[in-house]
Amino acid sequence: MNEQTIEEGKTMAIVSYLTLIGTLIAFFMNQDKKNPFTAFHTRQALGLWLTQMVLGFVVSGFDSWNITFALWIGIAVLIFYGIFSAIAGKAESIPLLGDFFQKIFSSLGR
Repeated sequence: MNEQTIEEGKTMAIVSYLTLIGTLIAFFMNQDKKNPFTAFHTRQALGLWLTQMVLGFVVSGFDSWNITFALWIGIAVLIFYGIFSAIAGKAESIPLLGDFFQKIFSSLGR
């Protein structure tokens, strides 16, 4: 990716991490432009939000504030990592799961 592509897609890349609705907004706004930087971060954000929902459902069965708090802190750290990566103009995968998200959602944004 060149610098112009990154700068054009940076705003939508950041928006994709804000909420699941932000991810959907970034995805649909990128359908016409097909910016690879935005598509990369949209796949990362979608994976994070879906992981948060699935793990939140599983963790809710434990009925423990400690486990719930650890889940929220972990997801928040990964989301901030993605946001700061997008702000810096880098296409860095989220630790642990980022490459997996890129593989699963590879058809999105292409």
